[in-house]
Amino acid sequence: MEFHAQRDDSVTKMELDNQARVRAFAGECVVVLENNGVLPLESTGKIALYGNGARHMIKGGTGSGDVNSRYIVNIEDGLKEAGFEVTSTSWLDRFDAAFIRNQEEYMAKIKMLAAEQGRPEIETMFTNPISIPEILEITSEDIKEADTDTAVYVVSRDSGEGGDRKVKEGDYLFRLDELNAIRTLAENFSKVIVLLNVGGIVDIKAVKEIEGVSAILDISQLGNIGGYVVADVLTGKSDPSGRLTDTWAVNYEDYPGYQDYSSNNGNTDDEFYTEGIYIGYRYFDTFGIEPLYPFGYGLGYTTFDITTVSSVLKGSEVTLKVEVTNTGKRAGKEVVQVYVSAPVGKADKPYQELAAYEKTPSIEPGKSVVVDITFDMRDVASYEPSSACRILDKGEYYIRVGKNSRDTSLDAVVAVEDTIVVEKLRNLFAADKPFSEMTNPNKERQVTSFNPEDSQQASSVIKLVLDSSAIVAFEAEYTSSHASLEDKYPSRKVHFDDLKSGANMVEDLVAQLSVTEMAKLCVGSYSSFLSESLVGAASMRVPGAAAETCDILEKERGIPVMILADGPAGLRLQPHFKATPDGTLLPGGEVFGLSFRDFPEDTPSDAVDYYQYCTAIPIATALAQSWNKDLIFEAGKIVGEEMKKYYVHFWLAPGMNIHRNPLCGRNFEYYSEDPLISGMCAAYDTLGVQSFPGQGTTIKHYAGNNQEDNRMYSNSHISEKALRDLYLKGFGIAIKLAQPYSIMTSYNLINGIHAANNRDLIQSVARDEFGFEGVVMTDWYTSQEFTFGCVKPPVYPCSSSPMCIYAGNDWQMPGCEKNVTDIVEAVDNGSLPLGELQFCTCNILKMAVKCFS
Repeated sequence: MEFHAQRDDSVTKMELDNQARVRAFAGECVVVLENNGVLPLESTGKIALYGNGARHMIKGGTGSGDVNSRYIVNIEDGLKEAGFEVTSTSWLDRFDAAFIRNQEEYMAKIKMLAAEQGRPEIETMFTNPISIPEILEITSEDIKEADTDTAVYVVSRDSGEGGDRKVKEGDYLFRLDELNAIRTLAENFSKVIVLLNVGGIVDIKAVKEIEGVSAILDISQLGNIGGYVVADVLTGKSDPSGRLTDTWAVNYEDYPGYQDYSSNNGNTDDEFYTEGIYIGYRYFDTFGIEPLYPFGYGLGYTTFDITTVSSVLKGSEVTLKVEVTNTGKRAGKEVVQVYVSAPVGKADKPYQELAAYEKTPSIEPGKSVVVDITFDMRDVASYEPSSACRILDKGEYYIRVGKNSRDTSLDAVVAVEDTIVVEKLRNLFAADKPFSEMTNPNKERQVTSFNPEDSQQASSVIKLVLDSSAIVAFEAEYTSSHASLEDKYPSRKVHFDDLKSGANMVEDLVAQLSVTEMAKLCVGSYSSFLSESLVGAASMRVPGAAAETCDILEKERGIPVMILADGPAGLRLQPHFKATPDGTLLPGGEVFGLSFRDFPEDTPSDAVDYYQYCTAIPIATALAQSWNKDLIFEAGKIVGEEMKKYYVHFWLAPGMNIHRNPLCGRNFEYYSEDPLISGMCAAYDTLGVQSFPGQGTTIKHYAGNNQEDNRMYSNSHISEKALRDLYLKGFGIAIKLAQPYSIMTSYNLINGIHAANNRDLIQSVARDEFGFEGVVMTDWYTSQEFTFGCVKPPVYPCSSSPMCIYAGNDWQMPGCEKNVTDIVEAVDNGSLPLGELQFCTCNILKMAVKCFS
């Protein structure tokens, strides 16, 4: 077997170049939450550094979203490289000892529990996450040693797949020892900077209340060179122009449906989305709840004025010219955000929704730029279940322009004189259990929830009238079945080369395949060599990759094997592996979080060493906080280049589930509470990756996958409207703008039907409504009776392998023999039409042609 990894351990030019690219843009992902003028620091010199993230910065979350980079540049490393003298080494050394001791005790506990429960260590780690060690007291001796007026405190929080976060100290809440440490700093240093090295929201109101805290920054999790990026931000070398993509509440209890989220109510089997469309700012702004920090908020290091110069309606497109003037003393970038408040009508709607956004280039003090922002009124339409249509209700649509959801001005009005049908669809997601939903409480005029002067303002701004003839309704044509194929070339065997050359269509080859051959192509290449204890490592050809496709027809018909690797904060591969000189992969070197399998003592002495070090880019939430589409495209290009190098065809990213609740364990892998942000980020990430022909993305997890506790057997009860207006919308944006190579379905059920088995979700919505052209795959072990990480017997069964095929779920990953036999039996007994299996096989071969042409 041929491997494409390098044979020496030297740092490559690509590694250095990609790290430099990340360093150049990642400062834009940092959000300044508070700053009394202390930042940027005027000069380097002595600085005191504390906190659990000072030396143990988290580059990104755990699980399949982790990236095995060569090294991590922590905050201390970054400050030193920037020219600072870190003067708190005694405290840092003491904490290091406590940190190591905590890890050792944790792994001993994991080994004991795994042995007692008869489970793999990794599975035991999923259900027993590590806690941060005690934060040591900052003593008077430590303060004396510091010998400086500037202190930085780094708070780190980790999370990952398989478990949701908790409203407890050391997770969503600050620990008392953390608060005491920050108070000590505030009493003894004139400049105190708190850095939040977090993958999601934490409750910081107690920190804000500490007198003497000078600045608070959400540095998020910025990848393996995060320390350099943070130092650049603190010194002003980089502009921290990030803006929040979530609403940060004063209290966790301010979030809608908080009491019933995930394990909060003890029921992880059935998750009722009772808040409907009201999540994030849609809830806070509609119901008049004051947030700690609103959606879109961020200070940066300078100030701006935003003025709408003109508003034009051409057809159904609104174009705004917005002048942005830097009124501060430093160069910087601003994000112009456009919201639309829709009138009361048949469809229930929130106070406002983000309609468009643009980030400015860097603007010098006193200078101005004019930004053009365009959005289509069709995209403002709301789903109305009684008619199964997406509509623009009759009335006035208020166009708001500003800096965040709570800082806008009403700059234009679009009048819709008659209700317009934008899309004619079908109701596809009937409830399996009854539940009630929130609705907008303001029935008189929902755009007056906290701006009562709106009606007066509306009379003084430009009014644009939408001509209803400018919008021709899209009417979806739904596919009821796929006809079986007949062999048109019985006298010769169609080869994959014939497909690449154009001599034959994919259908010509598929028509010649047996049911068993097709079933095997629709199931990943499972191997007894690869231990099931190492989740997400099921590739022989690119070790550490998540899966590869079946090689059953590689020799006979030339159908190549395709490689799939995890993300989304970079490419997740095994950094070091060994093989025999003739190319036989040897065991050992597998990495999953804190778990590492050493190379066996009997490894042959002539074994060849191979190395695959990849760049850990900022997590998805951090990238989204840049609000910069070009930046996200650049991040995608980094991944695409590394995929090309290591012969990976499918990146199992980007993740784009909505941040429904801040406790979701995988929120760090996702972008935002808003579907427009999520869809645009996924689209530009995809465009970046797919700028390398043959490398493609996998948008996931489709759909309604918003909790990790009991993730494989949880039933998400979601209304048709909430699904279409929130949870599916971002996927539609990404598909229409970027055509990702693939979609990964989610583990959960939606209204009683597994997402992987849901034909309406996959065929009717993704293909017939959104126009998706790629391949669909399951999440790992979806169609197997797999109880990895389950703490109790599941209430609902696993998804059906034949039903995956009927639904149009082309690949079942990583696959098992039972998947194959179940498919073959279903075709043989007539419960699975042959045409559906052939359709899935065609989709797979079309992607193979795309990857290898």
